[in-house]
Amino acid sequence: MKSSSVILVVLLAASMAMAQSTATQTQAPSQSGQAQGQTGAQNAAPKNGQAQPPAGGGRVLQAKSQDELKAYQEASAKTNPAEMEAAADAFAAKYPNSEMKGALFVRAMGLYAQSNNSEKLIAAGRKAIAADPTNPVPLVQVASVMAESTRDTDLDREQRLDEAAKDAQEAIKNVDSGLIVPPNAPPDKVAGAKKSILMMAYDTLGMIDLSKKDYAAAEQELLKAADISKANPEAVIYLRLSVAQDQLKKYPQALDSANKAVQYSPEGSAARNYAKQQQARVKTLMDAAAAAPPAPAATPPTAQPSPQAQPATPPH
Repeated sequence: MKSSSVILVVLLAASMAMAQSTATQTQAPSQSGQAQGQTGAQNAAPKNGQAQPPAGGGRVLQAKSQDELKAYQEASAKTNPAEMEAAADAFAAKYPNSEMKGALFVRAMGLYAQSNNSEKLIAAGRKAIAADPTNPVPLVQVASVMAESTRDTDLDREQRLDEAAKDAQEAIKNVDSGLIVPPNAPPDKVAGAKKSILMMAYDTLGMIDLSKKDYAAAEQELLKAADISKANPEAVIYLRLSVAQDQLKKYPQALDSANKAVQYSPEGSAARNYAKQQQARVKTLMDAAAAAPPAPAATPPTAQPSPQAQPATPPH
């Protein structure tokens, strides 16, 4: 199940669409020598030549020259993922101090996500994180895809899960200050993007805990993800939550979560099939527990007279 990757593709598409709304606005460098650039498109600089923080929070990227901005525009126009990554590599080599190089790798990630190439997405994502360590989008996408694609038989399983957990935690830490958005982005769109990132980060941490059989920790992380997504519930989060609660023998809670997973999954989908299987399993476990005879009460041990304490013998 790749629900989180799909969510991130939607998030990236929404971010790019917001940026594209100002794509045709260009301006020569101001007295500060800067023009604006943002996630696959450029934004006009305000009259004072300085980028203003977006109303919903986050950062605005800036090019240091028109040449840099033009090179950024040309690179971001690529639509083939391998060509986009190569263009991002070339841009980063030519403009190693550019604020915008990370955004090009993020675009490559989005294209790899659309082609379902997980390992290439992770590789491009690592470059994006190296270029811009506080941007929560590549952090959470690498974390999510890595957690979903890691198998028990992988020789580097522990290292991959640890890397995914670290990236997810960094995404949570930087979601307010590190997100890159256009200066004119509506605050509600920015808030929605942040919620999606947080939901994915907690869901990813829950997946990792499930993989490590730390079911108590998984339940807590998945409860956070479910709470954040309650306006637009994600069936797979409730399915994972049900599995964690099942393993903790919290059968009523596990059944409630499984019921929600069935309710929120599309008819005929793989998620619906898995959710129904989990629902049936928990019902069977609950019926078995109800039919089992009650355990006999524990018999307290027979009281034994306590020997009287003897005074300590002083040393000779």
